[in-house]
Amino acid sequence: MIEGVIEIEIMEKNEISILGAGLIGSLLSIYLKKRGCDVSVYEKRADNRKVGYKEEGRSINMALSDRGWKALEKIGMTEKVAALTIPMYGRRIHDEHGNTSFLPYGKDKQAIYSISRGKFNQLLVEEAENKGVKIFFDHKCESVDLRTNEISFTVPETGTEKIHSKVIIGSDGAYSSLRMAMQKQVRFNFRQEYISHGYKELSIPATAEGEFAMDPNALHIWPRGMFMLIALPNPDKSFTCTLFLPFEGAKVCFDKINDKRDVEGIFKNYFDDAYQLMPNLGEEFFTNPTSALINVECYPWVLKQAMLIGDASHAMVPFYGQGMNCGFEDCFILDSLIEKLGTNAWELVFAKFQKMRKPDTDAISKLAMENFVEMRDATADPKFLLRKKIEAKLHSLFPNEWIPLYTMVTFSDMPYSEAYTQGKLQEAIMDKVMANPLITQNWDKLDYEDIVNQMDAAKAV
Repeated sequence: MIEGVIEIEIMEKNEISILGAGLIGSLLSIYLKKRGCDVSVYEKRADNRKVGYKEEGRSINMALSDRGWKALEKIGMTEKVAALTIPMYGRRIHDEHGNTSFLPYGKDKQAIYSISRGKFNQLLVEEAENKGVKIFFDHKCESVDLRTNEISFTVPETGTEKIHSKVIIGSDGAYSSLRMAMQKQVRFNFRQEYISHGYKELSIPATAEGEFAMDPNALHIWPRGMFMLIALPNPDKSFTCTLFLPFEGAKVCFDKINDKRDVEGIFKNYFDDAYQLMPNLGEEFFTNPTSALINVECYPWVLKQAMLIGDASHAMVPFYGQGMNCGFEDCFILDSLIEKLGTNAWELVFAKFQKMRKPDTDAISKLAMENFVEMRDATADPKFLLRKKIEAKLHSLFPNEWIPLYTMVTFSDMPYSEAYTQGKLQEAIMDKVMANPLITQNWDKLDYEDIVNQMDAAKAV
């Protein structure tokens, strides 16, 4: 408790309490308010609309895709959000000599959308408050008693506050307080995994003329085997960059970078075209923290009328760009169940949500881990680019029979688990196609219909 502050108890009785006013918590509060619920949201951080958004130097750009747009459309927010976005129509791959190649994400006009996490979060918070949601900032959740549904908070002005809530939803991220309370229960399965790599936020500012320094309609990637740099565009004509390196034990890793000369040496050697556009590199590298990447799986997500959602139940590494989109889809699906079952059957709603959603979140978490290898390594391989070109042609010739995995995940609402299964079948077939020693010369002479027939036969099995 803060010295000099008297501990008090405020035993308010809430209908629904949401822990966490991040992207998922804010969006969910809007959905629930539209269902006529009394909703209160508790956030440990200060109101960033007053103090300015800064996520401690961590990369703050998101990639909004179809699942996220679908969730926003249902509550009438697409137009407001679109004003904050920049479309990215594909990956622009940078080799070590400064040459680039463009790999479209999908068909013409298909894009994912770069958006600032901070500005997006502010917009959702404002929308929630305008709808009548009560949001309490500077409320750090210290404990949740799941026997009584009592929540204890530390608040700077008053010390300790306690509330009682009929329904508790934890959307408080990978280090969720509600999940920690659930972990104390019998038969709660929990697994977390930190990957070997960490990340650091950097930036490429606008040019002296106030323009983008690179193609603004692409996600830029500098793949270098065991490490990589990426960059996403911002409306102010800058790029938010993220450097992914092993923490230790590699030729290039965070542990071996001790001063600005080390940083400049690595960037000149591996990312020289980016280095030429980064005047603040040395200062940013040592000012911004080196952050870890975590994957979290747990089960169950539900205990009576308490439930986990978003990263609190399924935190994933960011390499498929689906963390936020998956969390938004969580909100959409939960709302659909409430629409069918009503707001007087929370235990049933939560149980059905968990049963529907767990296989899909497990699948996208696996895909996110696998896509890391693709982004840092395979995208630099000419045969990978050829493989994508063949898959794109298959999709154009047989749009319903052959759908690239990235398209299923990013540009559809197909359940992630189905996309994962179909993607693995297609991967096995494409491995055989690419094993042909003459594939580079003869790819345009392939029997594409036969490849699709192989896919149909694999599905039948």
